[in-house]
Amino acid sequence: MSEAVQPPTIRGTKQHTSPSVFRPENLLREARRQRGLPDQPVPAVCALDPDGDIVRALRAQGRVRPAPGWPCYHTAMDVAEQSDIPVGIVGLAVGAPFAVLVAEQLFVSGCELLISVTSAGQITPLGPTPYFVLIDRALRDEGTSHHYLPPSTFAEADAGLADRAFAATATLRVPVHRGTAWTTDAPYRETEDAIDAARRHGALAVEMEAAALYAFARARGRAVLCFAHVTNQMARIEGDFEKGEDDGARDSLALIAAVARGCGFGQTASA
Repeated sequence: MSEAVQPPTIRGTKQHTSPSVFRPENLLREARRQRGLPDQPVPAVCALDPDGDIVRALRAQGRVRPAPGWPCYHTAMDVAEQSDIPVGIVGLAVGAPFAVLVAEQLFVSGCELLISVTSAGQITPLGPTPYFVLIDRALRDEGTSHHYLPPSTFAEADAGLADRAFAATATLRVPVHRGTAWTTDAPYRETEDAIDAARRHGALAVEMEAAALYAFARARGRAVLCFAHVTNQMARIEGDFEKGEDDGARDSLALIAAVARGCGFGQTASA
């Protein structure tokens, strides 16, 4: 009698170093063919805007242009100049699977540094909201990271990259802290027990992308930085989710430009 074949599961054994049959560059090749798009690289600095606040504000201000060669089936890319740095921005890539799907495609399209700025819930208070947290490690309470790295409690940012980025944020008008986030796939299952457990592991905020993006970055050798824009206490108080001017877009763009410069991408107009 033959041994029963076990189906693939998140908990099952994975060959993390084995190459994927389905590759992002091949998908994008076919998307360009089908849509008649030019093979043009995206900007070296790209940003994920899961809430869509940045792209909405920039479109309203007439400050963006579409990226003519971005062939992703699921998203659009807006290109804006921020402090003389061209930034390719993809809005509404919410959650770990979607964020990593887009990240895979960005890095085979010319991206060299990816910055994610996502709205996040406060776990450990660091002052009045809103403020930013540079996530230097994230609790892996989601599924995507487990397809890229073996089991561990945290997925971590590249320490040297995080050091440079954090130093570059010192002069921003909105406070930027640094520490641990909790990445979850299920925001409406943030129970008191789960929040307490995350707090005991040092979590400052809860969000939905960082652990997966950092696992992808480590596995692929890519430059990725994730920021939590801590804007809320999970709607447990009146007047929650206030992000600041232009729904936080102004401060998020200043953060992206400062980090890009600090990591060696672009320069100010006066430089």
